[in-house]
Amino acid sequence: MRRRVVITGIGVVSPIGIGVAEFVSALERGVSGASGITGFDASGYSATFACEVKNFAPENYIDKKKVKRLARFSQMALVAAAEAVKSSGIDFSKTDRSRCGVVTGTGIGGLEVIENEYRNLLEKGPRRISPFLIPMIITNIAPGEIAIENSINGPNYAVTSACASSNHAIGDAMLFIRNGSVDVMITGGAEAAITPLGFGGFCSIKALSTRNDDPTRSSRPFDKDRDGFVMGEGAAMFVIESLEHARKRGAKILAELVGYGASDDAYHITAPAPDGAAAVLAMESAIRDALISKDEVNYFNAHGTSTQLNDKTETLAIKKVFGERAKQIPISSTKSMTGHLLGAAGAVELAASALCMEAGFIHPTINYVTPDPECDLDYVPNVPRRQPYDCFISNSLGFGGHNAALVAKKFRE
Repeated sequence: MRRRVVITGIGVVSPIGIGVAEFVSALERGVSGASGITGFDASGYSATFACEVKNFAPENYIDKKKVKRLARFSQMALVAAAEAVKSSGIDFSKTDRSRCGVVTGTGIGGLEVIENEYRNLLEKGPRRISPFLIPMIITNIAPGEIAIENSINGPNYAVTSACASSNHAIGDAMLFIRNGSVDVMITGGAEAAITPLGFGGFCSIKALSTRNDDPTRSSRPFDKDRDGFVMGEGAAMFVIESLEHARKRGAKILAELVGYGASDDAYHITAPAPDGAAAVLAMESAIRDALISKDEVNYFNAHGTSTQLNDKTETLAIKKVFGERAKQIPISSTKSMTGHLLGAAGAVELAASALCMEAGFIHPTINYVTPDPECDLDYVPNVPRRQPYDCFISNSLGFGGHNAALVAKKFRE
């Protein structure tokens, strides 16, 4: 028996807004979250800007003592999860906690903690290393803390697969519910790797935009003059549950998760395979899993990183999946506004797609100025489009060749 899986709660911590309301408003207005880095002195780096989360005060949401024992990515995960749980209206005390779980995605984990504690080691010696170092840095602490916060005992783990991490996590969580193993999952992704070392690493591989004189216009997916992605941070979490469970408690249903597909390029550790064949495989697998026809897909949230290789390869893959109809499907890149949230990207983009579907508009791909002959689809340039949609694909393509695609629909009885 294949159970239907629905989204009943969403929480967001993003560079363009903390909380769903701020996030949706910024998406509609086409706001860029890019600005000069404030977390450290970036003056010696090739890029000096990123999409940081502004005015994030975790102590407003989490006990101050706990905040000190959590890496930034875990703090963001907990805040987003709390909003998702609150918006869903679920009361875990009235639910079988053994049939509730947490699966989240994170690409890197507590990198700032590693950097700080290594500095302590060098300057003060091994006795000054924090006893919280290990639990702070490991990626599974985010879902572990979410489980503790909500006293839920079912499946609990983290997925780490670079930029595809949270799509993999959400897909796994959906399958747990679909096959009847659990009734409710908290799922999504969190990332906070804008640190001296993390940022420097991406600078060294020349992956980042270097438009230091104009940060807000630097992330320009599918534009001919794109010169790299903009690093971002943040989190998005969801409460998803079986349709039966949601109905029983009278929950408001925001969307239905219907398909999940995954693949690997098996080509290169950072560059996508030029033919896009494995990305095609992930998308087509997700469509088959969703039990829909390709003609039903009427919106596409692209990985859309603003790098030369990704954007043209993803465009090619979309054409291979949809043929001539590809030119009729509106496509957005949320990263044009939020930057690239690495392991949290897929979750934030699923949230953007589901929330905009509910609000009745398609958010724009901002900073689209110069068309690229190799990227010739409808990228919803620069301004939102008042156009309803009811079935979409959200793509995530990561280092290591990882590809993960999700399909969601407007809920109908």
